[in-house]
Amino acid sequence: MSESQKDKKPILLSGIQPSGHLALGNYVGAMRNWVNLQEDYLGIFIVVDMHAITVRQKPADLRNRCLSFAAQYLAAGIDPEENIIFIQSHVPQHAELAWILNCYTYMGELNRMTQFKDKSKRHNDNINAGLYSYPALMAADILLYQSDLVPVGADQKQHLELTRDIANRFNNTYSPTFKVPKPFIPKAGARIMSLQEPEKKMSKSDSNANNYIALLDPPDVLRRKIKRAVTDSAREITPDSLQNPGIGNLLTIFSTLNDLDVNEVVNRFAGQQYSVFKGELADSLVAFLEPFQQRYNKIMDEKGYLTSILDESAQRARYMASKTLSKVYRKIGFVAPGRPR
Repeated sequence: MSESQKDKKPILLSGIQPSGHLALGNYVGAMRNWVNLQEDYLGIFIVVDMHAITVRQKPADLRNRCLSFAAQYLAAGIDPEENIIFIQSHVPQHAELAWILNCYTYMGELNRMTQFKDKSKRHNDNINAGLYSYPALMAADILLYQSDLVPVGADQKQHLELTRDIANRFNNTYSPTFKVPKPFIPKAGARIMSLQEPEKKMSKSDSNANNYIALLDPPDVLRRKIKRAVTDSAREITPDSLQNPGIGNLLTIFSTLNDLDVNEVVNRFAGQQYSVFKGELADSLVAFLEPFQQRYNKIMDEKGYLTSILDESAQRARYMASKTLSKVYRKIGFVAPGRPR
């Protein structure tokens, strides 16, 4: 497909913070949708390292995770010829527009952001201004590229609504400048929960590694995590198993890996011991992740290939972002460099 044809496609934008370990929940909730939508959209997929530093990071670990996450985007099936994959800090316009949007975002709006409240409780020794104004940077990420569609989970829906409010406020103050993005909310599907605390969502940043299935976990680790996953006092699969958070979550994971309705899975294993089902689930998980891990390892072994993709994508992203930013500068009255008026 030519560059002009790509540019005519509507724009889908999404990103993940390079913290923790990309988990099965990230694949099911985000990355799988990216792959499925890339035929119809120009995908802009970002490793959002600027967002990550609202929480203290070890520099070497952050650098390694940025490259690892980008490689996992590719291993999941994102086509670098048809999409744009880059590291956020490689495009300085994100920070430039974020400052401007801070000036069009009200403190009352930021005070209502539930994610700030949640993270402040978890990191009460580092409640910084970046954590507070994080939604303005997220708005910049989206609005820089005139994004049409933004996949959002429940935890980011509030931020996207604020992005839409900021875009409308700026457009109404000056003239139409930003495209107001629409949320992409996938059809109700599998919600992958923690293995040890199945009442809460699986998180890649969980401090307990036994709570999540990392996409890069080796087979022995995957089998151990499934074997130790919380169930209940019952011993075998029954129609009521879906009502139990622990075994219900494992049944959901099996249905997701094998593209089956979860009730089919219950019928298939009805009357079988949990230990038998867990063994088959572990086999499915290993088989599902093995080709992903092989692709990932090949990409990481060819660092020049990965770097070239990130560099070329960042160059294209900077070009797209600069067009929006120059419009914004002109609208708000900044003097264009070299052409004082």
